Amino acid sequence: MRNPLADKAVELKPSGIRKFFDIVSEMKDAISLGVGEPDFDTPWHIRDEGIYSLEKGRTFYTSNAGLKELKVEICNYLKRRFRLSYDYVSEVLVTVGGSEAIDIALRAMINPGDEVLIPQPCYVSYEPCAILADAVPVIINLKAENEFRLTAAELRETITDKTKILILPFPNNPTGAIMERKNLEEIAEVILEKDIFVISDEIYGELTYKEAHVSIAAIPGMQERTILINGLSKSHAMTGWRLGYACGPKEIIAQMLKIHQYAIMCAPTTSQYAAVEALKNGDEDVKQMREAYNQRRRYLLYAFRQIGLECFEPYGAFYVFPCIKEFGMTSEEFAERFLKEEKVAVVPGTAFGDSGEGFLRISYAYSLENLKVAIGRLEKFIHRLREEQGRS
Repeated sequence: MRNPLADKAVELKPSGIRKFFDIVSEMKDAISLGVGEPDFDTPWHIRDEGIYSLEKGRTFYTSNAGLKELKVEICNYLKRRFRLSYDYVSEVLVTVGGSEAIDIALRAMINPGDEVLIPQPCYVSYEPCAILADAVPVIINLKAENEFRLTAAELRETITDKTKILILPFPNNPTGAIMERKNLEEIAEVILEKDIFVISDEIYGELTYKEAHVSIAAIPGMQERTILINGLSKSHAMTGWRLGYACGPKEIIAQMLKIHQYAIMCAPTTSQYAAVEALKNGDEDVKQMREAYNQRRRYLLYAFRQIGLECFEPYGAFYVFPCIKEFGMTSEEFAERFLKEEKVAVVPGTAFGDSGEGFLRISYAYSLENLKVAIGRLEKFIHRLREEQGRS
């Protein structure tokens, strides 16, 4: 029988995150610190708006690009929170989560053979989406000594004549790293000089703990060459609503809209009505969740210091990225033993690229009580490892 499968689909590696979740789901008394999903329920006033939209029979397709009311509120929100101005008519597209926006942005901008620069460690979908768009992914390995930020020097030395797009994944999943304004200004100088474009994934933009998030689109000269990706999954605890958006130059958004029309039609109608309420009246909800995450973040960093586990201080998202190189095993080996012996699931750093070797991603999108139990088990596990090495 003729092979029914596409080579590039077969050659894609499955997500390195899911393996441990599948195991922990079958393990009694196990704790998972691996899921990148808020543990908060969607705030009631947002849920109520979704319920009301159903009661009113608002169950039909919306405009392909999204409800006018929602696109207006996206523009209001971005101006209020990040000092960005977009035209809701031609520069905003509502998508099924930020993931769809990343996919169709690449497909709208890439010609076969164009190079896409991807700083790693990073979210698992960028490289597969680039491959599926017939791009050549070029990895920039970020360094712990730079707090996993992208430097202008690293960017400059990676750009070639075939480079078209830089994916900028900050605040970062899995490291929690952020880019401050001065970092972005240095990056922007190289981007403008080399005439390339940016897909800036800012899904964690509301979750920063050192200073307010700055979008690279706010740097002079950058808005016209940046596709800003955002959504409500992380900021408003709306992962299951699958509601994201892309903002950018109208000529790029127009091509993304065509792909979206054929592949998706429109984002879920109920979710769009709920998102209007979230963006209009959800700032206080975001603030309260951010404060809770920050408390957990500080607890984990304190606990790591007590244990003697090396970890740079992350100022974004809801992840810490501790270093486990002292134990002489790979990230996957450490995570597998920790799960087997102490029933705690964490994600090996290598799930997010080769430069994640020697690190673990630990999510603090969990209650403080769960984190304390998990850290107690981690302390026992590390003490046992050090005993094995004669270092206790």
